Amino acid sequence: MAARRNNPSGIVPTIQNIVSTVDLDCVLDLNHIALHSRNSEYFPKRFSAVIMRIKDPKTTALIFASGKMVCTGAKTEAQSKLAARKFARIIQKLGFPAKFRDFRIQNIVASCDVQFTIRLEKFACTSHGAFSTYEPELFPGLIYRMKQPKLVLLIFVSGNVVIAGAKKRDDFYTAFDNIYPVLAEFKNQKQGTICIFAVFQATAYNLKASHYTKPISKIPLPMEKQAIEVYT
Repeated sequence: MAARRNNPSGIVPTIQNIVSTVDLDCVLDLNHIALHSRNSEYFPKRFSAVIMRIKDPKTTALIFASGKMVCTGAKTEAQSKLAARKFARIIQKLGFPAKFRDFRIQNIVASCDVQFTIRLEKFACTSHGAFSTYEPELFPGLIYRMKQPKLVLLIFVSGNVVIAGAKKRDDFYTAFDNIYPVLAEFKNQKQGTICIFAVFQATAYNLKASHYTKPISKIPLPMEKQAIEVYT
């Protein structure tokens, strides 16, 4: 596991989800698996994989007839590999000659709070706009596509940042180290007042604007949590 480099902000992104893949190297009968295993579901008309869950570590697997498996929900790389092995063992116990080949981390999603609100409309109008997509009427966050490392960052006016697309910890650590000083340039100095954007958000989510009498940093943004799932 890579050691965290020192960051002047003292903020360390936290892993929210890890997506990994493994090849079981055998053809699977998904109906048999769904009927003879616990915590499994299979609806072939909706999705062509068995969805299986285990509690320790709390993870979910998508198991395909080809023998390919996707494991999601782990909080560490070790947990992800352990969970994948447990799923593979379950398949073996059901009578399939499953192996454990080509285990790979495909996506690490991390998040953090920079502790200040951000003027996203100003951010999008600078040279950084060439790498950004900001359409608040469709999605409340700014989507920033970083070139090096090649990751996607979702930046919210509240100061929450979601980093997706990393394959190792150093990737999202480096991405945050790169973006933090840029975000600091667009720090909203009027933390205790309501801006027009906040009122727009209140309207967009069918909430009463009168509820927003506290700093923007305290405004609940349900889309921030949903974004972690979307970019997983």
